[in-house]
Amino acid sequence: MAFTEKLLTVPPPIEVAGRHIKRYHVTADPSGIAPEVQDAAHAVLPTLLPEPDGTPPATFVVLHRGGDDGAYLNVYSWVWDNVLHFRGAAAGQPVLGCPDRDPTHFVPVGRPWIGCVWELPPIQHERDAWVRHLLAPDTPDLDAYLVDSLPEGTTGDRA
Repeated sequence: MAFTEKLLTVPPPIEVAGRHIKRYHVTADPSGIAPEVQDAAHAVLPTLLPEPDGTPPATFVVLHRGGDDGAYLNVYSWVWDNVLHFRGAAAGQPVLGCPDRDPTHFVPVGRPWIGCVWELPPIQHERDAWVRHLLAPDTPDLDAYLVDSLPEGTTGDRA
């Protein structure tokens, strides 16, 4: 089976547990991620967020619907001013400790994996946006960071 890029969409940011959450969705399905999968991911999200530490409360997430029953939620939160804190959850993937194949039954994943090839593209953009809007200016601008997202399209082929 040949490798193909997947579709990347960018829903608007949301606020969860006092943190601003930028969102990326990854799927091969042109109709997007089913609302029930998104809602289940949002329900587990508060358990994956770090405690406040004085860093502007910003997080970005990648919700990936796999080609099988799996759904994956990668949660990247800014902490310690310039560090990414990572936590993840999966649903429908027994090999990752999921109790069943239900793509809405998310459980935290304790593996040290930060994302697959389709989930990684937002990381570089978010790093650059954090520097551009929070670290480099004399006055940090969280609002500007929150509207600066990787453009929709595919997960790769962006040259």
